[in-house]
Amino acid sequence: MRYIECRINIRVRFSESDAMGVVWHGNYLKYFEEGREYLGKQLGMTYQDIYKQGFVAPIVKLNVNYKTPIRFGEEMEVITRFMETKAAKVVYNYEVWNLTTGKLSCKGSTEQVFLNEKERTLELFMPSFFTDWLKNLKWSVE
Repeated sequence: MRYIECRINIRVRFSESDAMGVVWHGNYLKYFEEGREYLGKQLGMTYQDIYKQGFVAPIVKLNVNYKTPIRFGEEMEVITRFMETKAAKVVYNYEVWNLTTGKLSCKGSTEQVFLNEKERTLELFMPSFFTDWLKNLKWSVE
């Protein structure tokens, strides 16, 4: 399966940890989003670009698999992969690595669909602005 990947490093802030000093589980979703936003900026397709075309792209499916903890002050690497798909959706896979221990902390995926912003109707096909953008991507191979 083809994908495009980016990596971003994040240091765990105090506000992201729980009483045990471990990253609170819900914050991994924020790390996924940071990865998506960073990848979008790198590829020239941000949420603002989608909005300007009259669409929104809500997450309709989320999968998270926690492996090992990351603690306050440790640094992580979030690997985000934009996955090729023939369906009218956007699929990302994620890995969060604890750079302090070298261990995989979390894996996950999200799926987003396109909605017409004014009518809030589901698009059954990829919008043309998005398919035009896809044609210019340089895909890697997994």
